[in-house]
Amino acid sequence: MKAWTIQGSFGIDSLTLIERDEPHAGARQVLIRVRAVSLNYRDLMVTKGAYNPRQKLPLVPCSDGAGEVVAVGDEVKDFKVGDRVASCFFQNWIDGEMTDAQARTSLGSPADGMLREYAVLEESGVVHTPAHLTDEEAACLPCAGLAAWNALVEASHTKAGDSVLVQGTGGVSIFALQFAKMMGASVIATSSSDEKLARVREMGAVNVVNYKQTPEWGKSVRELTGGKGVDAIVEVGGAGTLAQSFTAVRRGGTIALIGVLSGTGEVNPTPVLMNGLRMQGIYVGSRRMFEDMNRASSLHEMRPVVDRVFAMDEAREALGFMESGNHFGKIVIRVS
Repeated sequence: MKAWTIQGSFGIDSLTLIERDEPHAGARQVLIRVRAVSLNYRDLMVTKGAYNPRQKLPLVPCSDGAGEVVAVGDEVKDFKVGDRVASCFFQNWIDGEMTDAQARTSLGSPADGMLREYAVLEESGVVHTPAHLTDEEAACLPCAGLAAWNALVEASHTKAGDSVLVQGTGGVSIFALQFAKMMGASVIATSSSDEKLARVREMGAVNVVNYKQTPEWGKSVRELTGGKGVDAIVEVGGAGTLAQSFTAVRRGGTIALIGVLSGTGEVNPTPVLMNGLRMQGIYVGSRRMFEDMNRASSLHEMRPVVDRVFAMDEAREALGFMESGNHFGKIVIRVS
């Protein structure tokens, strides 16, 4: 089978397409013919060595994949040959609070990921995909989709009538916009691109702010909410945007921290104390959350927004497109 691996050193140019023996399913495992893989910013960081410089190589990157079960091992109960499935980011986080041991079962680092033609995963590490989705769309769910769902449903308890702020137009933020609208919440979106802001308006954002033109966008967001502030923020920027998020969120509101795209650094925590803010780190989600999200997605026939689909031999180009930041929604690689 074909597989992309990060070989002896990190870097997009170090990605190498190799031939490997086709794996076989053991007890309580399923063999998946991978049809599509989606990219997350984490995959770019892993490939470049910024995520974990001590990661053992070679490594198959990319945590998110979807495909078809082609064989099952002994004792598998919930899956059969022909089932369409998607990978779980954490192979052994089923429900409840995540443990240290479960945190070490993430695909794409430290374990081999999904950018290969066949993958053997634990039965507990896959879910059935919504029937209305293509494999390319289903591959977008495991990380970005689930992180957005976790942020709004589990951390923020978003309900109809709430206000939600999403930052940018990457995979997580677009999913958050879609889920917030599904729940009956109003959405304010930020971006540095007026063209992208026009697109999120078409998707249902009630207000938008160009943060490049309005550096103090937190004040603008508060004004748009009548001085109250939003109920929840899906925070993907990190240190570079938290100060504005502290201004934009209401007293007692929730900031769900998912990414650090603007880098790390010192942050003044005083607003958290003085305004009774709730900050919750979001590290994707459990299998139970994944199944909840899929039921809701099926009910509403929600489809992930896919910007561009690359061929299997264009993995380097796909990561380069991710690095450019020009995408809107998700980037997908069609494996087979």
